[in-house]
Amino acid sequence: MATLTSQLESVNVMLGHIGESPINSLTGSLPVSATTALSALNEVSKEIQSEGWHFNSEKNVTLSPVDGSITVPTDAVQVDADDKSLDIVQRGSSLFDRTNNTSTFTKSIKVNLMRLLDWDSLPEEARRYITLRASRIFQGRVVGSRELEALIARDEYQARSRLEESDYGGSDRTIFDNFDAATRIGLNRNYDI
Repeated sequence: MATLTSQLESVNVMLGHIGESPINSLTGSLPVSATTALSALNEVSKEIQSEGWHFNSEKNVTLSPVDGSITVPTDAVQVDADDKSLDIVQRGSSLFDRTNNTSTFTKSIKVNLMRLLDWDSLPEEARRYITLRASRIFQGRVVGSRELEALIARDEYQARSRLEESDYGGSDRTIFDNFDAATRIGLNRNYDI
């Protein structure tokens, strides 16, 4: 029975790209190369997820003030108010209202979040792309072979394409979701009837 790629399997793929032996576990004392590979994998996972994908986004999440402050979830990499009349940003671990220059809120706010997911919550296409991108970066840091980089890059670009196709397919987006397209065909105008 096939299963999703584990973090251990990804590290072993990365080690295989530089000719290192696979490891049996990500716990305990690890060889330096495995520690470096795991670090690169985690770094790239954060980088890729910070781009914002359908699989790690949530809409209409209610954040409520506690003692006047709204704390952003620790796994949030992007926060945007659902109500476009609000101009909020994340400062540290709290929200800040740029319009009123305050971090004090009196009511709950609905936001759209981009979350940083744990490895086991990622779809397979994301795991594959992250693994290959991390492999290329890891190989460059440890070995520095241009030939290996080119071979891994080819697979990386194909994996990126599959991830984008899967993500766009699952998001049910249409041309009308794009502001520029909607503007050109006049869907952003408010008409009084």
